[in-house]
Amino acid sequence: MKKLRFMALMAVAALLLVFPAIVLGQPVPPHVSKLVVSVDGSPAADGTEVTVWMDGTVQVASVTTSDGKAIFKIEGEAGLTGKAINFKVGGIDAAEEDTWEQGGHVNKEFAVSVSSKPEASKPSAEPAKAKDGAKGDKGDKGGKGDTGAAGPPGKTGSAGKDGASGAAGAAGPAGPAGKDGAAGSAGAAGADGGGGSLGIISLILAIVAIIGAGGAFVMGRRSA
Repeated sequence: MKKLRFMALMAVAALLLVFPAIVLGQPVPPHVSKLVVSVDGSPAADGTEVTVWMDGTVQVASVTTSDGKAIFKIEGEAGLTGKAINFKVGGIDAAEEDTWEQGGHVNKEFAVSVSSKPEASKPSAEPAKAKDGAKGDKGDKGGKGDTGAAGPPGKTGSAGKDGASGAAGAAGPAGPAGKDGAAGSAGAAGADGGGGSLGIISLILAIVAIIGAGGAFVMGRRSA
C-alpha cells in the first residue's frame, strides 16, 4: 500500500512539472493590424511602402498598400505588450503611434497619414519693443578736456582802403621877435655947398631902410 501511494505522489509531481512547460511552450498570438493609409489627405497609391518600427529604432515589418490599406503582423512575446509601434509611409514619418498587443487590432483599422509637402516656415514673431524706463538722475559734469592742437594759420586778408584826409591843423603861435639887423653902410658924401641938407635926408632914408629891413625880417620869422 505504501508503495502505491509513493508511486501516485511521484506521478502527480511529474504532472505538475510537465504542465507549466506545456503552458510556457505555447506561442504568443502576434500583433496584427489593418492600416488605412493616406498621403496629403487622399488614400495612398497602390504599392506605397509602409515600414513598421518598434520604439522608432528597430524595423519589424514592411508592407505595401492596396486601395489605400495594408495589413502587417508583428511576432513577439508577452513582454512586448505596451511597446510603441511607429510607421513610415514612403520613407516619411507618420505622426500616429500604435502599441503592441497580443493579437491586437485583428478587427480594427488603424489610420496613419503623412504629408509629402514640407511645412511652410512661419515667420518668427518680432520681439516686443521694450518700453523706455524712468529717466535717471543727471550725471556729474565731466572734467575739462585737454586743449586741442593749434589750427593752421589763416589766409592773409586783403589791404584796407586809404583813410580820409585829415583836417588842416590850427596855426601855431607867433615866434619871438628877431634880432635887429646890421646897420647899413654910410651914404656917399654930399656935394659941397649943399651937403648939409642932403646929408640929413640920406641919413633919414638910411634909418627908414634899416627899419624896413628889420620889419621884413620879423615878418619873415613870424610867417615861418
